[in-house]
Amino acid sequence: MIVTRTKEQYLDLRRRYKPDSVRLAIVAESPPTGGKYFYDPTGRKSEPLFSALMKRLGASPESKEDGLREFQRRGWVLVDATYEPVNPLTASRRNQVITRDYPLLRNDLSKLLPHLSTPLILIKANVCDLLEQRLKHDGFNVMNRGRRIFFPAFGKASDFHRQFEAVMGSTSARGRYDD
Repeated sequence: MIVTRTKEQYLDLRRRYKPDSVRLAIVAESPPTGGKYFYDPTGRKSEPLFSALMKRLGASPESKEDGLREFQRRGWVLVDATYEPVNPLTASRRNQVITRDYPLLRNDLSKLLPHLSTPLILIKANVCDLLEQRLKHDGFNVMNRGRRIFFPAFGKASDFHRQFEAVMGSTSARGRYDD
């Protein structure tokens, strides 16, 4: 089933679960065309990114809604580099869209993270490659430090967990994301 939403509809879903104070921001690529949007509480808790991030939190929610509330309680927020679903596009076109929408991402993060010192982690190889230097140049506290984090699907879940842990463990501020 193809679910088509506007950027504003995606942001409305995210706003429901925005933490009072963001302790960790995670930037992923885009909502997928298939409708498995991270912040859709009617989705399945087995969705790859949702499931992987719940595991990072050490949470075993009864429902996706419960997991989103825990994500919010911990002060974590997920932001997409673009709100145009890019998964059906070629790699080159995906990268063009992400680059084109960078000013929108920067503005979104600036509103969510009034303190530029808030840790930010990038997920998905192309997002890491395209955005790390731009975000650092604009003053954001990107924790990847040149480390890629693969998207936790298509056999990459164990890589995701190892890479995410390496990035989180690389900072002395680790306690800031854990509760």
